Amino acid sequence: MTDQLSPSEVDTADTVDTVRYTVDGSVATITFDKPGRGNAMDQPMQIRYGRLLGEASADPGVRAVVVTGSGRSFCPGADLGLLENISVSGTGTPEREGFRDVLAAAYADVPVVAAINGGCAGLGFVIACAADVRFAAAGAKFTTAFARRGLIAEYGVAKLLPELVGRGRALDLLLSGRTFTAEQAYEYGLVQEIVPPEELSARAMAYAAELATYSAPRSMALIKRQVLREAGLSLEDSAREATTLMLESFGHPELPEGLASWNERRPPDFPPYQGD
Repeated sequence: MTDQLSPSEVDTADTVDTVRYTVDGSVATITFDKPGRGNAMDQPMQIRYGRLLGEASADPGVRAVVVTGSGRSFCPGADLGLLENISVSGTGTPEREGFRDVLAAAYADVPVVAAINGGCAGLGFVIACAADVRFAAAGAKFTTAFARRGLIAEYGVAKLLPELVGRGRALDLLLSGRTFTAEQAYEYGLVQEIVPPEELSARAMAYAAELATYSAPRSMALIKRQVLREAGLSLEDSAREATTLMLESFGHPELPEGLASWNERRPPDFPPYQGD
């Protein structure tokens, strides 16, 4: 296992340029932007992505995040040059805890919308699966790719993908490594909407802005945790835990504000989520 990269090594100007971060109102956008490599990801990019989602999650002014790619690709996976170096020398092995960066969307307290504008493969495919909601540009191409590179199902995708598309379809996609289209991804249940390419960014931003405006930050954070945790519980245990959370929610300010905004026919003014 390699030593953890220091902040100065991660946040170089080049890495900042290849994973861009902007905020518009209460919606943050993270954009993979690596021209010439189709947004292929190296380790500094991966670490910066995880760090940016952590910062967005901790920022009370950010209530939703959109993750997308520049150009014609979302993210085609790890930079193959990095994999070749690992194969030849055995050095540069990714951190054993590096999955936390790849899966940062699942751990974030804010909702994360993946706007899949083009090629989505390998590590990029896992990043998309870890998002909460996925929109795809019509005609975008997907592949798990791992089996065709002599790899295994990486970074928890063997859990994520069956939960999204079912065990049989997940095994089909993982074992074959075949390429499939956004339209097929919608049919499989992997993506929630197919959008014309020129409308994808605006649609994802509008959806994220709606979440940021009308849904309580604390509610969204806890619902994300419920979905992660309660998937492994029995129905009775899930209901019991949900009841505990429901009773606790009665003592928080989100409920009276949610009721008041509904009765007064106005957008709610929910407080930022500060953690429990």
